[in-house]
Amino acid sequence: MNKEHLKSIASQVRRDIVRMVSAVKSGHPGGSLGCADFLTYLYFEAMTEDSSNFSMDAKGEDVFFLSNGHISPVWYSVLARKGYFPVPELATFRKISSRLQGHPSTDKNLPGIRMASGSLGQGLSVAIGTAETKKLNHDSSTVYTLHGDGELQEGQIWEAAIYAAANKIDNLIATIDFNGRQIDGDVEDVLSLGSLKDKWQAFGWEVFEMDGHDFENIHQTMSAAKSKLGNGKPIIVIMATEMGMGVDFMMGTHKWHGVAPNEEQLTSALGQLEETLGDY
Repeated sequence: MNKEHLKSIASQVRRDIVRMVSAVKSGHPGGSLGCADFLTYLYFEAMTEDSSNFSMDAKGEDVFFLSNGHISPVWYSVLARKGYFPVPELATFRKISSRLQGHPSTDKNLPGIRMASGSLGQGLSVAIGTAETKKLNHDSSTVYTLHGDGELQEGQIWEAAIYAAANKIDNLIATIDFNGRQIDGDVEDVLSLGSLKDKWQAFGWEVFEMDGHDFENIHQTMSAAKSKLGNGKPIIVIMATEMGMGVDFMMGTHKWHGVAPNEEQLTSALGQLEETLGDY
């Protein structure tokens, strides 16, 4: 793993995020910024996939599903920087007829997207179905999925969790973006989740915890998680992050969950984020 290379990509991804949402005065920068390091690692280090030859069936390839689809800016940026579609297309984010809608959509065949998401709670079920399909097809690749911590307030998540453990879906690694904040405030105040580690262990999952902003820790944890694949248990990674990471005035609050920076705020944000790969 080249940590410095991953850091440089993540910095550019963060620049993409704030520019995209500011340009159209809408979008979700907070969680996107918080997940930039993880998605950079996933696509540029962990996953086996082919950005130049995208197919919906993903035979022989690792698959990723973004369940908390409102953080689409970070996913679009990573996909573009990985080569799934041209980087300049990021400038069309949330515009009429764009392939880059506010929540990921499959109707315009954007490479890299295999499910429409944003209706929270559904991604884990889709990922489990995909993982089962791979097992039936004797496909040894891995299914990954990402969820928000507030999303765990959806009942469908726990139905899926029971099913995955009961059916030994052991080619799946799910990750929770545990930033402690959601659109209405702190998760603890809106609807406390208690001990996530205890809950997922009680549901029969193999549980890991990691720092979502430390590439060394991400690498160690995800490698350890991969080593547990095929052992009869689904895997969950509880990832501690900071909403708005990298932009000082967006950190420490839930208020940037779904608010776009104005021009002055954008200038301040960009001043804190190094341009490493060239802006679109």
